[in-house]
Amino acid sequence: MRFAVDAHAIGCHLTGNEVYIRNLLNQFARLDAESEILAYIAKAGAERDLPRRIQRRWVSANPFRRLGFDLPLKLRADRPDLLHVQYTGPIAANVPIVVSVHDVSYLEHPQYFTRLRAAQLRITVRRTVEKAAAVLTPSEFSRDAILAHYAVDSRKIVVVPNAVSPVFRPIDRQVAAAAVERKFGIRGPLVLTVGDLQPRKNHLGLLRAFQSVMRSMPQLPHRLVFIGKETWYSKELHRAVASSEVRDRVDFTGFIEDSDLVNFYNACDLFVFPSFYEGFGLPILEAMACGRAVACSRITAMPEVADGAGILFDPCSTQEMAGAIADLLRDSELRARMERLGMQRASQFSWEQAARRTLEVYYHVAGAARIAGRKRQSPAALKARVGS
Repeated sequence: MRFAVDAHAIGCHLTGNEVYIRNLLNQFARLDAESEILAYIAKAGAERDLPRRIQRRWVSANPFRRLGFDLPLKLRADRPDLLHVQYTGPIAANVPIVVSVHDVSYLEHPQYFTRLRAAQLRITVRRTVEKAAAVLTPSEFSRDAILAHYAVDSRKIVVVPNAVSPVFRPIDRQVAAAAVERKFGIRGPLVLTVGDLQPRKNHLGLLRAFQSVMRSMPQLPHRLVFIGKETWYSKELHRAVASSEVRDRVDFTGFIEDSDLVNFYNACDLFVFPSFYEGFGLPILEAMACGRAVACSRITAMPEVADGAGILFDPCSTQEMAGAIADLLRDSELRARMERLGMQRASQFSWEQAARRTLEVYYHVAGAARIAGRKRQSPAALKARVGS
């Protein structure tokens, strides 16, 4: 078999999308020694994140050129048994498509996107999902949302949970804190959140909750750290921080590599994930894998991921969020218990399991396509059609 993967996200700092496809490809190389795996990459340096066994093909970083010209041409030349994409497939494809749809927030909460981006996703993802041979999604929540919005056979949707890269692991807290201070000039203790600076991640809500905690417990020495790529929305958050009572306790790092992120997770006292909408919520598991207590939203897929190993709150309630933060910061026994539960929960997910399940889908789709192709070419089938 020859499987092709649109891996243009690698090197683009597309956070979850990049983490997802990079980890799958690394596991494919280890698990499947028989099939050829082709990765279509777009960014210089992306090849360094791929195992040698993965064959590289270059495509344009421009989405219009990649989807309209490069991928269709590469597919005709490479003749893979299928193509795996995230959200949007090429304009034309002569092979079956497997599409990963992590969530449908662009349909359920278009206000979190620019108008152009929301419109583009509405059109291109619908076309891709309805034509796809299989749809992969990371949670039961996202599966139900896809079925609610798209007219597809439920048997075509396969839930394959995400997992945590091995880089995210417990390390000595003092060593991690020293590394954070040395490179970023941020000295703890820390309350941490991770996610692109966009309205869906609810950074403003977390800022208000943190301010409330510091107002009621001024003896706490904690700082609030926002880790995530700057976006079109960033200016609003920066303005809110500049006018807040805790402006001298808030830090921004921008996008950082996993090698630095693992130090932040290990250095923090508490990880907070206040998002309004997630198809999975990978940072929850990353923090848990590093042995950190987690407080997160109790809506969309986040309770499914945390599953009793995190303190849940209503992301629309400053009071609830502040209460969860305060409880975990002042109660060391509660925090230690959540740290233990979190590590147990994170251990239940692995990229090896995710890759095995994804390869099963690949083989099923490719095998079905080959059988269908042989039937189309069968003289008996052709005679039957002509005679009917």
